[in-house]
Amino acid sequence: MKKIDLISSIVIGLIISAFAIALLSVLESEINVPGFNTTLLWLLILIGVPFLVVIWVYLTSRLGSRRHVFFQFGKFIPIGISNTAIDFGVLNLLILTSGVDKGLLFSVFKGASFLCAGMNSYLWNKFWTFDSRGTAGIGRQFVKFIIVSGIGFVINVAVASFIVNFIEPIGGISPILWANIGALASIVIVIIWNFFGYKFLVFKK
Repeated sequence: MKKIDLISSIVIGLIISAFAIALLSVLESEINVPGFNTTLLWLLILIGVPFLVVIWVYLTSRLGSRRHVFFQFGKFIPIGISNTAIDFGVLNLLILTSGVDKGLLFSVFKGASFLCAGMNSYLWNKFWTFDSRGTAGIGRQFVKFIIVSGIGFVINVAVASFIVNFIEPIGGISPILWANIGALASIVIVIIWNFFGYKFLVFKK
């Protein structure tokens, strides 16, 4: 594990922490637990998440000494989590400021939040996960990234929108929480698709 991996892990951890705290602040009234100290939770997130990311990257770097793909995937996962934190953070900010949590405008919000997360994904994966620092063919590379991410975008928005707009909230869940559940449902598929798409199509050396 190099110095750049340590620094990158800490920065990714702080990004995740910041957006997680912002998201939980928005949802605090929805998931309020009497007597719970939110300040302590924020502090634990701010310290604990970067620490866990560093440990995770270190462990996968050891596995990656034999098969480099393990280290790449190890770096890809916290980036994916940071993308998710940004995605959810932007989505909830738009919902909070507009008061809209369903319908066509929700799909527009979901698309905007996904695009913000996508830019974060491109920069981190290009320069850290797959170490693709060269500028030769960067235009073609970016087009491939847009295509792979575009397919992920369709999967992400379609699954989230279907759940939110066509399935009623289960067990009396509030519309805002249901919107977040809909967004979460598409994450696993998109992460797997993006990793292999980026590795074998976009940043393949």
